[in-house]
Amino acid sequence: MSGKKKTSFTIFSKAHSKEKLSELYTIWGEQFKRTSPLAEYPRPQLKRTDYHCLNGVWEYDILKSPQTGETPDFPPAGFPGNFLPKGEIIVPYSPECALSEVRHILQPDEILLYRKQWSLTSEELQQLNNQNKRCILHFGAVDQEAVVYVNDREVLRHSGGYLPFHADITPYITDDTITIQVAVRDFTDTSYYSRGKQTLERGGMFYTPQSGIWQTVWYEWVPDRYIESLRITPHFEESMVELQIHTNATINELCVRIGAPDADYREQDPNTIPTDLAPTSISLINHLVLTGGGCVTTLEIHFPDDDFEPWTPALPYLYPLHITADEDRVASYFAMRCFTIEDNDLDAPVFCLNHTPLFLHGVLDQGYWPESLMTPPADEAFVSDIQLAKSLGFNMIRKHIKIEPLRWYYHCDRLGMIVWQDMVNGGGKPKMPFVCYLPTALPFVNGLIKDTADYGRFSRDSLAGREFFKEECRETIDHLYNVPSLAVWVPFNEGWGQFAAAKIAENIAHQDPTRLVDHASGWFDQGAGDFCSVHNYFRKLKIKKQSYRGFCISEYGGYACLIPGHSSVERIYGYKKFENIDTLNAAYGKLIHEQLMPLVSRGLSGAVYTQLSDIEEEVNGLVSYDRKIVKIDTAAHICHMPPEERSSHEKIY
Repeated sequence: MSGKKKTSFTIFSKAHSKEKLSELYTIWGEQFKRTSPLAEYPRPQLKRTDYHCLNGVWEYDILKSPQTGETPDFPPAGFPGNFLPKGEIIVPYSPECALSEVRHILQPDEILLYRKQWSLTSEELQQLNNQNKRCILHFGAVDQEAVVYVNDREVLRHSGGYLPFHADITPYITDDTITIQVAVRDFTDTSYYSRGKQTLERGGMFYTPQSGIWQTVWYEWVPDRYIESLRITPHFEESMVELQIHTNATINELCVRIGAPDADYREQDPNTIPTDLAPTSISLINHLVLTGGGCVTTLEIHFPDDDFEPWTPALPYLYPLHITADEDRVASYFAMRCFTIEDNDLDAPVFCLNHTPLFLHGVLDQGYWPESLMTPPADEAFVSDIQLAKSLGFNMIRKHIKIEPLRWYYHCDRLGMIVWQDMVNGGGKPKMPFVCYLPTALPFVNGLIKDTADYGRFSRDSLAGREFFKEECRETIDHLYNVPSLAVWVPFNEGWGQFAAAKIAENIAHQDPTRLVDHASGWFDQGAGDFCSVHNYFRKLKIKKQSYRGFCISEYGGYACLIPGHSSVERIYGYKKFENIDTLNAAYGKLIHEQLMPLVSRGLSGAVYTQLSDIEEEVNGLVSYDRKIVKIDTAAHICHMPPEERSSHEKIY
């Protein structure tokens, strides 16, 4: 006998939280510097120059309720005055992951406390004393509930673990030293809050949870009158882009400059005004002064004679956008593109980019990393994943029930990767026999079960939870509205926390008419949205023609192949097991060539392969969890095709 440990394989998602994960590192984790992680400007869609990153070494403590099962007061009594740090934590990495240097899974009856202290520079003090600048403190995301203090005074409270928040902390700065303290509580999957794939009982398709600060913390200095946000809407048919500029006060002078389109775009310096202007004209539509303070200025930027460069995956043209509002200067960008469902010569509604049919060859991306969970070990790691997907022939990434830092979307914009964006699921724990195993075994139930009567079957009993999801859905759309590459919103996946999907899809389309909606990915179709969207892991891929919606296979594949030395555990979760890379490549090529691609000519709008990377037990990735072994040959899905199909397929990206 060889003595080699036999791996365990299952297609059923089971908890294995007692099993210790092997610690893996990507190349970026191996080169990690704890003092200056993720120092890049976190918001390329609205960039200023006076930016200060607070990532790095913070102090922390963890308080636990004295009685088991009892949730402590939040924030704890006496906080922030009696804070006694337990040690150091590396922000923005959650305490559960290796890069934070804590490696502790926060429980629902625990509170995580943070402290960061620093001194202002003489220049910053002068700005403050002259009262001509304001200091805005930003948090990219904190999971799940946070209370923020500046110099022992409460500044704000925020609920929800995936969206950014900020506050003007100028009134709280009294001298050259600033102390930030944050109290965090995380219920993970014991409450209705959005949580994605996080669970306290890790195993199968659900992963190690994370808590606390997990995206960049930063502050910037702005003038007294400054730009709070932008809303950029391309109108492809009218050769025009609509620009809404939200400011905190009435602006006396406003200047908008548009640079020439660039298919190799890089972040712009707000202080460098473009001289090579694109041929545009700008007209003021209205200037609305808000009753609560601030104003909204709406402009139309016209391209005469349809003379603009459209955004595509092959040529991702982006237009530099520079705005000066009195003393405030910001840099942004936009793209001219549109996403529609249209009939074509196949007599089937299909996805179109810029009114041209485009087959969406997509891959599912959960956005997890072995050493840092939902936070990338480096900005370059984002770029590497997107470029890997492109090299494997994909022109679309479905971001699976997670909201990434804005830099990920920026890289998709500039590299030419279409995004399908999932909302983050919440509610009670999914009832897997009903929401997963039943529709998998009996796919004909898809479309027969309604999601408006019995909320309990979908783990959505809580009215407060349903209202929280709807509000977070609206905030997510506002947050990502300016991302040119984002084409489709996906509010629900496989019935997890699903409710009133048809109405939710209607609300999304009303708030954002520029994008499409896949209202119920997997099953429990309510006949709404722009797609009939199915998951198919165990049967031959097929298409069902629709009369008014596109048809997509929003998940398929899931081929599992464990790479020794590059996996977290010996246990395997997936939908079909392969012993080595050679057999995996043969099966993958056959799946793409013999099953998937023939459906394109019959009206298939898109398909999403599961998945981009391995994650813990889920070893069905195209690349290993540590990103060191690419399992699929970069031309595997093309090289198995005859020349005429290969040429046609290459046009999709």
